[in-house]
Amino acid sequence: MTVTRTARLVPRTDAALPGRLARSAAATEGWMMGTPQVSAWLAERAGAHPFQVTPVPFAALDAWSFEAGTGNLVHSSGRFFTIEGQHAVASEPEPRAWHQPVINQPEVGILGLLAREFGGVLHFLLQAKMEPGNPNLLQLSPTVQATRSNYTGAHQGAPVRYLDHFVEPSGSGVIADVLQSEHGSWFHRKSNRNMIVETTRDVPLHPDFCWLTLGQIAELLHRDLTVNMDTRTVLSCLPGGSPADGGALHSDAALLSWITDERCRHDVTAERVPLAGLPGWRTGERVVGRPDGRFFRVVAVSVRAGSREVGSWTQPLIEPVGVGVTAFLRRTIEGRPHVLVHARAEGGFRETVELGPTVQCTPGNYGPPGTEGRPPFLDLVLAAGTDAGRGRIRYEALHSEEGGRFLNATSRYLVVDTDEVPPDPPRGYRWVTPEQLSALAGHRHYVNVQARTLLACLNAMGAAG
Repeated sequence: MTVTRTARLVPRTDAALPGRLARSAAATEGWMMGTPQVSAWLAERAGAHPFQVTPVPFAALDAWSFEAGTGNLVHSSGRFFTIEGQHAVASEPEPRAWHQPVINQPEVGILGLLAREFGGVLHFLLQAKMEPGNPNLLQLSPTVQATRSNYTGAHQGAPVRYLDHFVEPSGSGVIADVLQSEHGSWFHRKSNRNMIVETTRDVPLHPDFCWLTLGQIAELLHRDLTVNMDTRTVLSCLPGGSPADGGALHSDAALLSWITDERCRHDVTAERVPLAGLPGWRTGERVVGRPDGRFFRVVAVSVRAGSREVGSWTQPLIEPVGVGVTAFLRRTIEGRPHVLVHARAEGGFRETVELGPTVQCTPGNYGPPGTEGRPPFLDLVLAAGTDAGRGRIRYEALHSEEGGRFLNATSRYLVVDTDEVPPDPPRGYRWVTPEQLSALAGHRHYVNVQARTLLACLNAMGAAG
């Protein structure tokens, strides 16, 4: 006998979720520990394992080598990632072309936060995770932060903890699940699956993990080098407020039309080319870099990490030159806060243009104020750091970028109030509300990774007052 399953409709959205998230954001004391205890816990976990990162020449890399013919830096397994060359051509704001090394990692990784209620309040499971590129090595990462090569065992190490919650999640437990880009300046079309999954099951707790509320994470986002990039990008994918909440300078339809127009008017091509003989770059025993020392270089490290699935390994990393500045300008328009986004075209994006911060650069790569080619609004942001402008800074913290691929890559993240930029900004820029930005972050390839960090920080500003 054939049994026919009756189709049942379900609500398109979880009406209770915004209230549950708000309660978690308001809770600054967690089930496991108070926020002041988190620093001591991180220090204790750092002392519980041996951690060491040592620069080495390329010849000392184990299983990595420069490929014959192309000169690309590759792993003998054919997995993980490769360092290749890239030739990019962009049409806007003026025609330009350049060559650079780039990370090619076509596989999609998982960045996953596990959520569970304790005492009626949502908590999120974070890990004290060592990444070789982090300046302080140990930061708070998502529950799962793994490439496909890692979670399928290509590294021949221990299994990734809590992975089962994300490989085949129950549909009813999924809070967010979206593909997001990584750094378009250093990756070639790299995406990760950003996930937040709720469970009602008991979860055995490993000593390197802890449960924290959104309110606690918001407080920690105000601390330097504490919450890692992958946690920040996943948090930015949390569902925001209703589109009907309040108003905006531009309607959602008008904003989408503007983004589409920006994507149509930018013509960007990025072709992978051999690393060997890459114009403007030189390969030495320890560094692949530019003769003028600008922008970034490729280096090699040897790593010991007692808490990772593999206890020791070697790998190449991209090391930027100097500390970046990543900022939103913010202003209130008819009582509604707006931030100034930039339609950025980067060689590594799949969609040509994504919304980025107002300013996203490393100032040391440019000439002094008044010189040609200096990024728009950079000097306005930097002026906020002077004694005269200090009162305009609404948020400021030093955050590192992805520590698994970048060495000592840090940026000063800021939200700066201004009344100097009119409601009708220069071409390529738009004022949007944080709610509009949050809605776009719920879809793939609209908001770049730096703007997603700032979106998480904007949410933290609201939670932390």
